[in-house]
Parts: sequence; C-alpha cells; structure tokens
Amino acid sequence: MRVAMRRAAHQLFDSPRVLDDPLALAIIGPEAASQLTAEARTQSGTVSRSLRAFMAVRSRLAEDELARGVRRGAVQYVILGAGLDTFAYRSPYPESALRIFEVDHPATQAWKQRKLAAAGIAVPPSLTFVPVDFETETLASGLALGRFDPRQPAFFAWLGVTMYLTNGAIASTLDLIRSTAAGGGLVFDYAVPRASLGWVERVAFDTISALVASAGEPFRTFFDPQDLRARLGRTGFHSIEDFGRDELNARYFADRADGLRLRGGLGRIISAQV
Repeated sequence: MRVAMRRAAHQLFDSPRVLDDPLALAIIGPEAASQLTAEARTQSGTVSRSLRAFMAVRSRLAEDELARGVRRGAVQYVILGAGLDTFAYRSPYPESALRIFEVDHPATQAWKQRKLAAAGIAVPPSLTFVPVDFETETLASGLALGRFDPRQPAFFAWLGVTMYLTNGAIASTLDLIRSTAAGGGLVFDYAVPRASLGWVERVAFDTISALVASAGEPFRTFFDPQDLRARLGRTGFHSIEDFGRDELNARYFADRADGLRLRGGLGRIISAQV
C-alpha cells in the first residue's frame, strides 16, 4: 500500500510524469487518495520526493524493458510480488499479443481483488492471478497451475522483493527464469550493502531498515553491483544492464523544471535477457 501510494503521489504532485498511471489513484481508494492530498506539504520534502521518484522510475523502467522484450518475441509477462501494480489493467497490448500473470501471496492477492472491485477496475481476459504461498508451494508449481508456458518467451518483473528474500530463494527464482524460452528477460531492483554507502545514506538505510523490520519484513539480502552482474552472467543471462542513481537520473529525470530526481544510492535496478 505504501508503494502504491507513492506511485499515486507521483501522479498528483509531479509534472511531467515519469510513470503515467491513470489507475494509480483509483486503486488505493478514495480515503488514501484524500490522505495524499491533505499531505501535500509533507510530500514536497526531499526524502518523500526521492522515494516516490524511485518507485515511479522502477515501474517505468520495467515497462520499458517489457516493451523491448515484446519486440524480441516475449508473449508472456510475469509480475512477481505484484502488489497493487496496475499494468495489467492499462496494458497497451491485446490479449493475443501478451498474457499477463500476477504472482503474489494468496491473502495479498485477495485483498487486491477487493480493491479492484471497489474501484470499478475490470480484470482483463489477458490476466491470470497466480496465488503462491511460498511456505507450501513453489513458483514453478504456481505458474504451471496458472498455465504459464515455459516454452514461450516470457518477461519477468520483480520489483521491491529481492531485498526481503534469502539468497537461496533468489537463486531458485533466477534459475526458473533462466530455464524459460530464449527471447525473454527480467528486471528487478536490489539493495546494496550498507558498507558501500556514505554516512548520510547509511542514516537513511538504518531508518528504512528499522521501519520494514518493525513491519515484519526485514532486509535479508544485499548485492554488490559488480558481483551481481557476474552472477547473472554465470547463471546464463546476457545483455545485462545495471542502473544506479546517475544512470536513472540521466535517462528519466534530466532537464526537469521541478527538480524531481533520485538522491540516494540505496537501491539499484538491473535488467537481463534470457
């Protein structure tokens, strides 16, 4: 919900939009939308602006990379840990061109479906919900039940997830993605080690780390960018691109009159092809 509210805040307070999402406000509901409007002054702070810039740009980059994947032949799009992502409900691709799979915990997915119904957002025929409880099921088994076809190229988006997983869980997911048909790919964001940050960024890291830990989802895994690129290469991925603050600012936030940009180096985004 916090992530969805930051994407919605981007629609309200930033111009031009890096991520143009006409459903972002609808899916959080009128009460949350009113709360954002009432918090306009808080939303203008440097930390709030930088956080929502990252939430917006990682979704935008994923959708840009998906478009590249579709041009390469991808016909399936898997959103891992979909949360309140709205792409499936505003997809520019017809059902015949792209099937979409939203993977999430059953309880989270049921909550989202209630939010969709309350907002009057129709579920398109191109979308398949894939509820997976990783305590008792595997991603592979969940996708199989959802009629995902590993013989056809697929693109995977994995946003806001890897830092909460164990290294083993990340490895098994990467192996599954790598085993799908050539022509697909993936994009995911990740957290860098605390030791690699400057002192100001460490303060921000400690604050966010304490917040997510208190919510029962502590940070577990961090990657050095060079090591991660090498790992993906050894796993069999290719055309690997890694995006940090400077690369993302240059691509998506250059020459903005409102000064919106990424200001920290806690998170990065990486893309690779299968």
